[in-house]
Amino acid sequence: MSTERAAQLRADCSVDTDGRITFRLPPPSAAHPRLLLVLRPKKGRPEETTHTLDLEPFGDDGEVRAVLEPRLQLAEGRWDAYLLRGPDAGRERLRPGLRDLRALVDGGPGDRPSPVAVRVPYATKDGFLAMRTWLRTAHAEAGPLDVTGATMTVRARLHGAGLSEEAVVTLRLRGDTGTVRTFPAQPSGGRAFSCAVACEELAVEAAGTRFWDAFVRPAADAPLIRIGRLLDDVADRKGVFVYPQITAGGSAIRPYFTVDNDLAVEVTALG
Repeated sequence: MSTERAAQLRADCSVDTDGRITFRLPPPSAAHPRLLLVLRPKKGRPEETTHTLDLEPFGDDGEVRAVLEPRLQLAEGRWDAYLLRGPDAGRERLRPGLRDLRALVDGGPGDRPSPVAVRVPYATKDGFLAMRTWLRTAHAEAGPLDVTGATMTVRARLHGAGLSEEAVVTLRLRGDTGTVRTFPAQPSGGRAFSCAVACEELAVEAAGTRFWDAFVRPAADAPLIRIGRLLDDVADRKGVFVYPQITAGGSAIRPYFTVDNDLAVEVTALG
């Protein structure tokens, strides 16, 4: 690939308030160029899921664009972006140009219906264009998280499901679904709620580190819904939002967001 062609493999993208994503590229030397999105497989597994968008001329400078409509539901995961110059041409990895994600910053629409679909374009660690997607029947969007003394206060808003007066927040020990801690969820208007978690109840006696995953059960007979932070422009939150550590019950306790942007609590036994 020539240096000139490599320099052109850069795509701008923008997201509007409806979740529509527009990709724009300089005019490629191709009669029928397409944008290829490939769902990144788990380690050791082959690629199985792809989606192709036509790149059509737009504007007077020969620029081409592809539009990913919000009604198209993509599987949850990470999608890598490529250019296809023709039916028999090999795919060429795209690098990110300008990314206009302002429509995502405030979380978008107030109440999202089920299923809750989220898509955030981002730059990978090695400098390529990708898109992070979530697709869930329902979702509890975490708001401010306060850590004071030995208490962690979680605030969230439910999307894709209703909230009853019987709602509870459940912390479930990872790897042991039978071990849970339950705390009342206090409604705070509409589908919003808050919950005070006594961190001492998450302490562990065994040596080592354990993890608790956070859920809300919106009604007595309802399934658990994961609590996380998905509805903004941050594709990878784990290393960005860092919370203080609490010492309680002989354990060091620290809330954090997982690689999937879900809320969890890390507990390490002391001594």
